[in-house]
Amino acid sequence: MKATGLSTWVGSWKGGKGSLSTETQFFKNEPYSYASRFEGAVGGSPEELLAVAHAGCFNQALANNFGKIDLEAESIETAVAIDFGTGDDGSPVIKSSHITVSAKAPGASEEQFLYCANRARTNCTISKIMKCEITMDAKLLP
Repeated sequence: MKATGLSTWVGSWKGGKGSLSTETQFFKNEPYSYASRFEGAVGGSPEELLAVAHAGCFNQALANNFGKIDLEAESIETAVAIDFGTGDDGSPVIKSSHITVSAKAPGASEEQFLYCANRARTNCTISKIMKCEITMDAKLLP
């Protein structure tokens, strides 16, 4: 299976504008610019899409890890914050990814939950390709 992302761009780095799309049209011609990516202006960014991808990948990995020890998630809610800034050489860089997760998994002990969450943090497919620190706050809900 292949997943395909599409992007257009017109103009200079700081003055131009572009769009982000997926082949499935889950995202279709979503606008982005230097300002939306680096200055907090309205519009999207590739890093925002990375955060969504990391959260979704982590959730499935956590559910899979629960299943490996005969548990099932009643719910998993995850937010991922991508810290995007400037590297030592002045170039844009992803500095870190921080996962905040809360989950209900009936019958799971705190130890089992943390084992599964840490395994998902380090082994989900998006985590495996990231070259930055990946931190996590994890909470098992009653």
